[in-house]
Amino acid sequence: ILAAAMPGPPGPPGEPGSSATRNLVTTFRNIESMLEKVHYVAEGTLIYLRETSEVFIRVQNGWRKLQLGELIPIPADSLPPPAISSHLHLVALNFPLTGDMRADFQCFRQAQLAGLTSTYRAFLSSHLQDLATVVRKTDRHHLPIVNLQGETLFNNWESIFDGNGGQFNIHVPIYSFDGRNIMTDSSWPQKVIWHGSTANGIRLVSSYCEAWHTADMGAMGQASPLNTGKLLDQKIYSCNNQFIVLCIENSFVTDPQGK
Repeated sequence: ILAAAMPGPPGPPGEPGSSATRNLVTTFRNIESMLEKVHYVAEGTLIYLRETSEVFIRVQNGWRKLQLGELIPIPADSLPPPAISSHLHLVALNFPLTGDMRADFQCFRQAQLAGLTSTYRAFLSSHLQDLATVVRKTDRHHLPIVNLQGETLFNNWESIFDGNGGQFNIHVPIYSFDGRNIMTDSSWPQKVIWHGSTANGIRLVSSYCEAWHTADMGAMGQASPLNTGKLLDQKIYSCNNQFIVLCIENSFVTDPQGK
């Protein structure tokens, strides 16, 4: 209440061990640091000292120490901050799509509807990005790629693009956002995955259904039959086919209007 009633300007810029927060409270390391900068701090500014947890207010001729109440400890059973993800989920959309799709938007929307808090991107090469670079660089080497149940599909993102076509264990299911096994569920009669990429995850501009904007029978798209045990097998199909679309978990928010 006191901080809100008496806002003051921030402390001097560039002073090691001090920082300001929204013009309400200025933080210093200790009392010596505070005294050194007395002439830079406006009257009415609240000061918090990190080393002693004391609070002062700048008055006309110096500082006045504020008397604080008793400490209210953080409950021992309070929830810790969310853990950093140790893997990335590969999940299918809940229905097959032709080559005319807004796949990034569908991945974003269906993940939200499923109650998943991460952002999901389409497992596709697009006119803006190669499939191999959809996952950010810092997450490509150390995070396993798993299904919705946490079962490992790939050791890491990079291993999908080693030139072997994304070989995986076909006995590990790939699930849709609503929890169905796409390998056995009849909602996907054609067990084929769109990807529009080379075996190394590079976009194929002649085989990605005009950047996933057409379902025309004469247009072609690169896809992979699941029975090959590969996500990046090199087969060409007409864009009017309704095939599986996969989504990969990602850790940064993107524009869901893409693709």
